[in-house]
Amino acid sequence: MIMQAQTQLEQVTREQEAAMARRLLQANELYRFANSPETEPAMRGHARQQAREALDVVLGAQPEHPEALNLLGRVAMDEGRLEEAGEVLGRARVAAPDSGQVLANLGYLALMREEAEQAEALFDEALTHERQSAPAFAGKAHALRQQQRFDQAYLHYRTLLDHGAAWDSVYAGMLECARHLDVHQADSALAQDAIRLLSHPGLPHQELSRFVTNLLRQQYAQEMAPGDWLLDAVCADELLLLALETTLLADAELERLITQARRALLLEVRDTGELYESRQRLAMALSRYATRTGFAQVVSEEEDAFIRELDANLKVELRGDFQPEEVAAGLIIRSLYGALFHQGYAQHIGRLALEDWPEGMQPLMAETYYHKAEEEAYKQQFQEKQDELALARADLPHAWPCWHNLRIHHEQPLKQELEQSLGIDTSAWPETVRILVIGAGSGQHAMELANYFTDVEVVAVDENLAGLAHGNRLAQEKGLSNIVFWPYSLATRFIQDGNQVQMVEIRQLPSEGHDGTPIKTLAQQALGSGGLLHIHTGEHGASRVDVALRRMMERHRLQPTTETLRRLRRMILNNPQHEAYQELLNEPDFYATAGCRKRWFFPEDGNQLHALMDNLSSEVDWKLLRARDTDGANLATAPVVRQLQAQAFGSGTQSLVGQGLSLYFQRRR
Repeated sequence: MIMQAQTQLEQVTREQEAAMARRLLQANELYRFANSPETEPAMRGHARQQAREALDVVLGAQPEHPEALNLLGRVAMDEGRLEEAGEVLGRARVAAPDSGQVLANLGYLALMREEAEQAEALFDEALTHERQSAPAFAGKAHALRQQQRFDQAYLHYRTLLDHGAAWDSVYAGMLECARHLDVHQADSALAQDAIRLLSHPGLPHQELSRFVTNLLRQQYAQEMAPGDWLLDAVCADELLLLALETTLLADAELERLITQARRALLLEVRDTGELYESRQRLAMALSRYATRTGFAQVVSEEEDAFIRELDANLKVELRGDFQPEEVAAGLIIRSLYGALFHQGYAQHIGRLALEDWPEGMQPLMAETYYHKAEEEAYKQQFQEKQDELALARADLPHAWPCWHNLRIHHEQPLKQELEQSLGIDTSAWPETVRILVIGAGSGQHAMELANYFTDVEVVAVDENLAGLAHGNRLAQEKGLSNIVFWPYSLATRFIQDGNQVQMVEIRQLPSEGHDGTPIKTLAQQALGSGGLLHIHTGEHGASRVDVALRRMMERHRLQPTTETLRRLRRMILNNPQHEAYQELLNEPDFYATAGCRKRWFFPEDGNQLHALMDNLSSEVDWKLLRARDTDGANLATAPVVRQLQAQAFGSGTQSLVGQGLSLYFQRRR
């Protein structure tokens, strides 16, 4: 009898253990589903709740089950419940002190709390128990990056990619580190890394500009003289081709290389009557680069004469019944010097759909014709479009900065993020948080807010219609229905009609002479009690050379035409040793007509930011929640508040304006 009872008890125990194992497996599957990129945001919270319920069953039977506690800690972290996560993972560590997974999760929790040194120690301990743990190794890379040890973190990310851990977080981390690396000599390994990053379709390639520019500058330092080698060399240079297709090369010598390659290509086509297949990718890459920079590059008289002749021929060919292949080469070459949408024969190109053109040519045709047509159609709905009617087609403003991809970021509720990072109570906020982004530019940051946060509506505001149109088109491409792009006039009417927002972000300032509602007034009217204001105190376009150039333009009554901007750029490029110009030659804005136009003809109005900062000095009305410097490091808030107050009273203290700070304020009343 005793033996039979013991057997039955063992059978019951085995069945219970099997049932718990199934529950734990179910919880893991639900957790993976909740974190899959393919899962709809609305389904993720439901899946996490189901995972919790399964884990509750396991922990009800075995309260200190280490695997269940570990997974529950991950769920709590994803939900922003950091205190709960810490308590649960602490219990898991006691239950399984040698578990690399538990230690790694504790490391990720420390990262979320911005305790990077502690995180690094935890990841190191995890790796002593599980030497091959890619999550722990990736966590250490993140911890090194959070400590701004970018060179070490970069090598860790490279190792992860070399061993197949091609996760989004690894690519994003490597890109962030690359932005901070200094390159002093040609390096084939770094060049291969850059190719890997530029080839990734989901990365913000525009943020690799400095890294790639430095690499190519070193690579071509000894080979800038024109010669027969040029076309063959650049056609075979994968890094240069990818850079031309995706990012900005902000360097005077590299721009000279680009213009030399363009001229050599043009002359070859002129002399042979053909665009050879081996040259086609280079030609299209140069075209896409020229479009992205607003055709800023200087054009020689020889090139200009050939393009006029080509225009005449294309005008005749496109009037008749043409096949795309018959005019492809001519259109590619023409697009090196101006957007096809702005040419006199543009309406004939529009007889074909984008899909009618050769597949390899479609990205070029999209950027130089079809996208511009969409953006011009969008601009027509606003009264501000009237200001452009007197402009020549070539002088229409371009979007700047020009971008295509958003940063990689995990989707989550904004209220959860703010409660976690700023410690504020958002329970009184509506279910959907409305954000007003003032000075949205071409919309990248505003779209990141709309894309990553699952509980927001975004109103992106700027005075540049080209930037708004660019952002709107990309939002439609990405299927984002929770963002609108408006000029200041429409946003002002929206707020004056009594609509409020829960958060205001000020990214850029209106230009000098802008006659819209001041940002001080707009922010005050838009935000109610408990609302959040996030401002960036950097001020652009205020260098000595910019001021001198503006005065010269006023004196000579120059207008912001494409030709004027090219001439000014030529003057500066021809005098690279001039002390005043050297600073400007290092600015990305200089390498695009839209950037130059903004700096020299429509600079930001720093007085508006000064006026806003004076208001923010009142602790009765506003509470400073967080201050960060240009490196992202947290600053003590009390000294910043004292500086604000002293500035408001005109004590002569150094102004916060222009220091590049990121400041979060909450409105008290």
